[in-house]
Amino acid sequence: MGTVTHVPHDAPEPCPAPEPDGAPLPAWRRVTRGEPRWASAVAVLVAVALQWTLPARLTVHPGWLLPALEVALMAALIAANPVRVEHTSPLYRPAGLVLIACISAANGWSAVRLVVGLVRGQEGHDAAALLVTGGGIWLTNVIVFALWYWEWDRGGPLARMRADRAYPDFLFPQMQSPELAPPHWEPAFPDYLYLSFTNATAFSPTDVMPLNRWAKMLMMLQSAVSLLTVLLVVARAVNILN
Repeated sequence: MGTVTHVPHDAPEPCPAPEPDGAPLPAWRRVTRGEPRWASAVAVLVAVALQWTLPARLTVHPGWLLPALEVALMAALIAANPVRVEHTSPLYRPAGLVLIACISAANGWSAVRLVVGLVRGQEGHDAAALLVTGGGIWLTNVIVFALWYWEWDRGGPLARMRADRAYPDFLFPQMQSPELAPPHWEPAFPDYLYLSFTNATAFSPTDVMPLNRWAKMLMMLQSAVSLLTVLLVVARAVNILN
């Protein structure tokens, strides 16, 4: 009888060999250069700027603490990878996850405070101010989930660069129809930002499909948060205008 080899559940998935006909693997399935840093860095700075614009009653106190921590973490990440996300270190990915968690916590707190204030009638006395505040929280929510999608899909940008995992967590149209994209195409942060925006506006997947359970649950959570925020803010604003 043959021996059975036990493979750990968390073992990296091997990249498949090239097609039998000799066709090259698409870029998203092979080792490539790291993606440019600027897009994700700009998104984080926009999220921090949006936090500064929120009323003090909706932010975590002291109001400077989380934004300062986020800027410091972003500066460290840029120093480690100033041009492209391709140099790895033991602390690099944990620092990135802590950064996204800080932005998520700050925006989640603001969203909860806004919703509670709307339900109790303590928020929303001025329609214009309410729409600006709600819009800032909603846009930050889009950026936050884009960062989560970007950081977790196939193990994150560094793992995607090394092609550590063969199977994607999100199925982009270019993966299904590679003839419609250039040979060097692979998902980068703007693609995950588009995924987050469409999920927050349509409250469901559009052209990018989640394949794993965590991706489905994360998209479902984003849709729920976006729907609740939009409904309450818009309903209150319309009520004030009427």
